[in-house]
Amino acid sequence: MRDKKVSSVTTGLAARYAGALYDLASEANIVDAVLSDLESLIALITEHEDLSRLISSPVVGRAEQMSAMTAILEKAGANALTVKFIGAVAENGRLFALPRISQNFVELVATKRGQISAEVVSAVALDEARQKLVEQSVAKLAGSDKLSLSMRVDPSLIGGLVVRIGSRMIDTSIKTKLNRLEAAMKGVA
Repeated sequence: MRDKKVSSVTTGLAARYAGALYDLASEANIVDAVLSDLESLIALITEHEDLSRLISSPVVGRAEQMSAMTAILEKAGANALTVKFIGAVAENGRLFALPRISQNFVELVATKRGQISAEVVSAVALDEARQKLVEQSVAKLAGSDKLSLSMRVDPSLIGGLVVRIGSRMIDTSIKTKLNRLEAAMKGVA
């Protein structure tokens, strides 16, 4: 029960922060720059375990988190608003919610632009040709060519894809098929 409560609190918190950031970026006419900064930052967090630990560790102090994130963002050439915003998130002790805040921001931008947001999770990184095929297939499934598609890798899937279009999910991963087979076999035994 506790995990559900924490998750819903994080979801609401992330939506509020993402909304505030969108308003600030929109007012300054730099939505695309902030969007690019956040997408790059999330890719860095995903790729580097140390950075992931930094944002989620309760042991690391707020000042240290803020200093580290500011240094990373400035070195990456991030927009001043992005640096200031993430600094405020760190200062408020909310850095653990940064991936969710970023995802909400991406979805909010897509919604404001009339795009349908979708996520594709694969077991391995897809080459450019496969990405294009997946993008075309997802666009057909979504019934729109205005698609905001994010792709990420989750090796635990073993193979196949998991596609989320809005609240709809299509799971063709081998992991899920094995889990279903295991459940069916337990039912027989």
